[in-house]
Amino acid sequence: QVQLVESGGGLVQAGGSLRLSCVASGRTFSRYAMGWFRQAPGKERDFVASISWSADSTVYTDSVKGRFTISRDNAKNTLYLQMNNVKPEDTAVYYCAGARSYYSGSYESQYDVWGQGTQVTVSS
Repeated sequence: QVQLVESGGGLVQAGGSLRLSCVASGRTFSRYAMGWFRQAPGKERDFVASISWSADSTVYTDSVKGRFTISRDNAKNTLYLQMNNVKPEDTAVYYCAGARSYYSGSYESQYDVWGQGTQVTVSS
């Protein structure tokens, strides 16, 4: 089973950009579909985006379409989330997650392993 460590969070102004990374330990990263979730203060954790093993399929929640891009580099065991034109409502702790399946969706129960999260704060 892989272990996941997120990085790249921080404070950014509205309209700016940020790239999150999630590095996986272990040799089976390429056999995990991956996803990003986020949890804003006082709210439940929500789905952001997911990507299949070979990156041929991606899914986004409506609020980030056209602004965020999920990608992966299986040679580097790394998952990315490029966040452009960020908004104050994007403020949250962002988690990466892995699912032992080719595709993964928006339900937390589909995911088998989680990172500890990285804080993203967007100022207005």
